Amino acid sequence: MSVLRSSFPQAAPVRALSHRAIIVAAIAMVFSLSAHAQSAGTADSDATAPQDSTLPAVKVQASKEQLPGDLAPTFAGGQVARGADFGVLGQQNMLDVPFSMTTYTSKLIEDQQARTIADVLANDPSVRTAYGFGNFSETYVIRGFELQGDDISLNGLYGITPRQLVATDALARVDVFKGANAFLNGASPNGSAVGGGINLQLKRADDKPLTRVTLDGTASGEIGAHMDIGRRFGSEGQFGIRVNQANHDGETSIDGEHRRDNTTAVSLDWRGDKLRLYGDFLYQRQRINGGRPTVNDFANFIPGPPAATYNYAQTWSFSAIEDTVGILRAEYDFLPGWTAYVTGGVRHTDEQGEYSSPSIQANGSTTATRLGVPHKEDGMSAEAGVRGHFDTGPVSHFVTAGASIVRVDSQSAFTFSSSFPTSLYDTPQVPYPPTILTGGNLADPQTTALNLMRSIAVSDTLGFLNDRVLFTIGARHQELLSNTYAYTGAQTQNYNDSITTPVFGLVVRPMQHVALFANRSEALTIGDAAPNTAANFGDQLPPAKSKQWEVGAKYDNGQYGASFAAFQIERPLTFVNSANVFVADGTQKHRGLEASIYGEPLKGVRLIAGATYLHATQEDTGSGATAGDKPIGVPTMMFNVNAEYDVPVLTGLTLTARWIHTGSQYLNVTNTLAIPAWDRFDLGARYATVLFGKPTTFRATVLNVANKSYWSSTIGGYLTQGAPRTLLLSMTTDF
Repeated sequence: MSVLRSSFPQAAPVRALSHRAIIVAAIAMVFSLSAHAQSAGTADSDATAPQDSTLPAVKVQASKEQLPGDLAPTFAGGQVARGADFGVLGQQNMLDVPFSMTTYTSKLIEDQQARTIADVLANDPSVRTAYGFGNFSETYVIRGFELQGDDISLNGLYGITPRQLVATDALARVDVFKGANAFLNGASPNGSAVGGGINLQLKRADDKPLTRVTLDGTASGEIGAHMDIGRRFGSEGQFGIRVNQANHDGETSIDGEHRRDNTTAVSLDWRGDKLRLYGDFLYQRQRINGGRPTVNDFANFIPGPPAATYNYAQTWSFSAIEDTVGILRAEYDFLPGWTAYVTGGVRHTDEQGEYSSPSIQANGSTTATRLGVPHKEDGMSAEAGVRGHFDTGPVSHFVTAGASIVRVDSQSAFTFSSSFPTSLYDTPQVPYPPTILTGGNLADPQTTALNLMRSIAVSDTLGFLNDRVLFTIGARHQELLSNTYAYTGAQTQNYNDSITTPVFGLVVRPMQHVALFANRSEALTIGDAAPNTAANFGDQLPPAKSKQWEVGAKYDNGQYGASFAAFQIERPLTFVNSANVFVADGTQKHRGLEASIYGEPLKGVRLIAGATYLHATQEDTGSGATAGDKPIGVPTMMFNVNAEYDVPVLTGLTLTARWIHTGSQYLNVTNTLAIPAWDRFDLGARYATVLFGKPTTFRATVLNVANKSYWSSTIGGYLTQGAPRTLLLSMTTDF
């Protein structure tokens, strides 16, 4: 089971107040400094004002260049960005890099009323979402490979993102990188970034002042409020502050499931001619009571899904998570075209949960157990580097060099109960089961895993023919250290290995709006450990490299864009062979085609649409029963169509519709059990108007209009049920 998260015990309110006190103090300090800067600037200008009657000087100023820390521009409609943060390569235009990425914006988040990362990625034809094993963490399937929620980066840093669930209220962008990315971002803490990666960018103050209040709710009874305030101060807007505060509470559309969350985010920045400073502070607290869990299936059949709204959870089950995150960053342009940067972040997580997932047994019966997990986690991440441009004759160079470190200290304990009978369709509510097994110190969990990753990376992008041809070559050398400890405190593993991952990329720009690209890249994971059933139990395999080859094309005319990619990813398969030895001899191979379009191809019509075809196989498995079969949880076909239409006869009214299709998925490696393909339809509308002199937008969205009951995913070898019909309502006003 993936590590589950701890909650906020008795001292949580005190800690929450202390966190907020620090944040409020920071806000007050910045406002006072900014006011002082403004007054000082005014005083200086008054003191030096000419006393004669000569005409005032006319100031001629060129348009502002995009700074390295600025967000990339968007396609028409503002839902998808035309550039993104590509790790060690920094902020880049999509056409200039030999990789596939889609970046979704805060405008899309607001207009679609997306509450979690999964809601945002419901627009992407290459990504599907499920729950983690036994809990409520979101996991993401990119190009057929599972990406765990703990392997998402925040502002480009691994190890500091809030665990399991991330609210969207404080997010400016969601970058979805498709493909192996060990060079760009380094190895992820849990090593699941094989088919792609996700990076979250926090909001920062824009040049235009912002005071935005959103009230939202659902038909099932959830209510919420979100306040978003941004300001810049100083004679040239040097100082910026962005504050987001959001709270939501109530019963979801699943019977008896209750969710409550609180997000507080403060972003500070200072931008000078050469120096830029950033500080981001994020506090997030989430609690889920009676959440509908995943279903384990050990039978030789797949049960039919219960009614869409039915909940087979136990009422005493819950998950409570509290995360506190801080990030600092500095950038300095020490020469024309050359920038040095240093950034670092920390995270502390308190988590507690009581979990219970139904299990379908081989004899057809359904049982469940109780697992209680107090968990704490401390993450630290830092990165430093330099980027710059120079020319050698007719050849341009964009070079990068960087070093990074990620450290995650996980502290856990557990309690476990005996099994009890249950049902997916007529679930009996049992009293809180007594503990029969315990591990660790429940009051003060001790370290059970300590992971440390260090790396250095270098690259050079050579430009030919006035940069119409760009060739990128680079490498990252990574050191992976992993220590694990028994609940008694005794060290059970000391793992230390290193490996180098190269990257090669080519971009050809035959026309202004068109780019052809190709890359050969790798993903890197810490080697798997042999299970207790193997003769080499406890042995850990060397780091596993997954290799990717990709070719494609991109189009961007500013109004809309399109992309196409063909790829192959080979990941080592690990298994216990016929000699009862745990080995990495097989290969999981994913070959695929992706096509997407986004933006406003016709005036008043916006699209985010695309399709993904996957041909995934298991090869050299050492067993005729599985060789050539499809991996678990990988559909062959996926497509998404998300459309918006501005109604001409009523200015401000926009109608929206979305169709999500996912092909059949196998539940076992022998391909004898599979869930059927499924489709989901969403409808919505929004109306932008002026109310009492204030710009106001009303929104209504219905997810799963047909209230279809279906299993949405088999990734991980367990079943995740799709959400029922959900009506979302909101009103946003700018003051």
